[in-house]
Amino acid sequence: MRDDRDKHPLAKMLAIGLIASIIGVAIALAIDWFPAAATEKSGEIDTLYDVLLIVSVPVFVLVMTAALYSVLKFRARPGDLSDGEPIHGNTRLEVVWVAVPTIIVSVLAAYAWIVLNDVEAKQKDEIHVRVIGQQFAWHFQYLDTEGQPTTNTLYLPKDRAVKFDVVTRDVLHSFWVPSFRLKTDTVPGLTTTIRVRPDKFGNFDIVCAELCGLGHSTMRQTAHVVSQDDFDAWLAKQKPGASGAGASAAASPTIPQSSG
Repeated sequence: MRDDRDKHPLAKMLAIGLIASIIGVAIALAIDWFPAAATEKSGEIDTLYDVLLIVSVPVFVLVMTAALYSVLKFRARPGDLSDGEPIHGNTRLEVVWVAVPTIIVSVLAAYAWIVLNDVEAKQKDEIHVRVIGQQFAWHFQYLDTEGQPTTNTLYLPKDRAVKFDVVTRDVLHSFWVPSFRLKTDTVPGLTTTIRVRPDKFGNFDIVCAELCGLGHSTMRQTAHVVSQDDFDAWLAKQKPGASGAGASAAASPTIPQSSG
């Protein structure tokens, strides 16, 4: 005699999946995935990330619930060597499971594009900095400054927009300041661009987020966000011929020209 509990397997899977999804989303949102935000638009990026978690966790849970239920419920019993029952495809079901993910992904992609377009919109009075990646260090060239000095340290003024043109002298790297949220790959022969506006004083890690060789883990430097007056004073010392600029100039690499 058939157990009544087996009459509605779909309802059971949905119930289990719903409970697991709620728990999973709660855990995912409770985790601090990134360090403290330090740019004006970080909140928009964090919200986008939360939305992606809220959508992706239930999808993952529901798919795994159905898969595990099917494996456990319909597995072959020991000694059962018979063929499974012949079945035919369900066109309606196939259309649904293709259409729904397509709609979800399209909506999320559109939302992400809107956020990125807003975050990276051109702003007035930008500082223009070229970031040069090489195994295994970062260099920074201040393109708006006389002589375009290149340094091994990154200084930025608080509450001022910055445009980064990112290039590489050798292999693929990925320029990432976790507190700034945005990152971009360095591609040989190309110039990639990101824009940020730091809104918090402090020192923030710069890392390479692309495996680039044996010294990849050592490719870490610091972004210093200071007041405009402190930034101007520091930058003045980096100009060619200025006192204190010798060390930075001596360590400067050959700089590839921007393609844009």
